[in-house]
Amino acid sequence: MEQQFDAILTGSDSKVNGIVTPRNNGTYEFNSLDGSLHLIISRNSEGEWERIGGSEPYFSGWIDELAEQIPNNSR
Repeated sequence: MEQQFDAILTGSDSKVNGIVTPRNNGTYEFNSLDGSLHLIISRNSEGEWERIGGSEPYFSGWIDELAEQIPNNSR
């Protein structure tokens, strides 16, 4: 099973530090250390990363930014 890892997303005012937890079927869950952001991403049927859950509001760019930080992420 994959391990949790640290990730940083770019917020509107500053960086958002958090922990990413791999879930079932290639789904990844990001939780910010300060509790302000929750983001869940997974690949869709075309193999593209998409947001499938999390807090509002969110920046659409976070999906790709998070996907780029996934170890062994093959596009």
